[in-house]
Amino acid sequence: MTDNATPASGNPVARQQRRNKMLLGLVGVVVIAGIAGTVYYQLHASNFVSTDNAYAAVEVAQVTPSVGGTVLEVLVSDTQSVKKGDVLVRIDPTDAQLALAQAEAELARATRRVKGYVANDGGLQAQIAAREADEKRAAAQLASAQADLARATVDLQRREALSKSGSVSGDELTHAQNAFAAAKAQLASAQAAQAQAQANRQAAIGAKQVNATLIEGTTSDTNPEVMLAKARADQARIDLERTTVRAPLDGVVAKRSVQLGQRVQAGAPLMSVVPVQNMYVDANFKEVQLDKVRIGQTAELYSDLYGKKVTYTGTVVGFSGGSGAAFAALPAQNATGNWIKVVQRLPVRVQLNPQELAAHPLRVGLSMNVIIDTRTGDANAVGMSSPVAAAQ
Repeated sequence: MTDNATPASGNPVARQQRRNKMLLGLVGVVVIAGIAGTVYYQLHASNFVSTDNAYAAVEVAQVTPSVGGTVLEVLVSDTQSVKKGDVLVRIDPTDAQLALAQAEAELARATRRVKGYVANDGGLQAQIAAREADEKRAAAQLASAQADLARATVDLQRREALSKSGSVSGDELTHAQNAFAAAKAQLASAQAAQAQAQANRQAAIGAKQVNATLIEGTTSDTNPEVMLAKARADQARIDLERTTVRAPLDGVVAKRSVQLGQRVQAGAPLMSVVPVQNMYVDANFKEVQLDKVRIGQTAELYSDLYGKKVTYTGTVVGFSGGSGAAFAALPAQNATGNWIKVVQRLPVRVQLNPQELAAHPLRVGLSMNVIIDTRTGDANAVGMSSPVAAAQ
């Protein structure tokens, strides 16, 4: 018997069918993988945005003296940890001590001067009373002088009338004339004395008013002169205290530039204190990644220092007011004919967990990787795509 059939393996039709089945299976796998990938992206991966353009940062406290002087002691060095209130630098206090002594002496003098104003007020009141008595006495003397002049005038007129008949001697007439002249002079003197007494009383009243203005509505403690001197003494006391420069917060000393014996001026930078316990991360996301990012969303971070074996938990706390290019020293000039669009990056601030920072400290400028879960946080929170919420 002749076998005209060929094995299935050698049959071209069978091979084509087998190839088609394999292609269909491959297409099916690709389609299933695509569907699975699409579903995974839509349901999970699309809810995360990530970047490795992120760096650890913190608000660094710059240490500057409030008073100038010669540095007597420098008690810290770079990389040293300090607590708030620790002494960092001591400045020679001699000038401040002298200024304080002078201000306290001026305060004591001002206090005594104001007490003198108060005591003088009573004396000026007594002077007014005395001047009023002098004025009354002058008025009485003026009345007496006027009466004397009137009497002398009558006597003179009588004697002049009698002298024509020879009834009065010439000597008696002369005596009457002299008495009249004396009474007239006495009247002028009394008038001048009264005017002087009135002027003296007005001067005493004016002096009392001037003195009263200096103490009106105040005590020896609340008088403006005393308060001014006290303020200067307080300022001198504070300046003396400021010759001891203390740490403004907990942190690590960095950029120390002050040296022993150096003459420093107020406001000159001495060093910086880095509060590593308050570290945050500035993550520079592309603008196309920020559509769903909101304040309050959680983030997962890890650093190049520790790698993925140490993971930090963070929270989105804010967005920068502009892109890095907008705040560059030489911002881009896009109004040119050779413009090329470049995707911009916007810094997003992520606050780190203090407990995690304490366990695994970071330093300023270290590279970080940030992944934000956009499903978390308040859906109504302010974000880059919610100007209405931001306005409210």
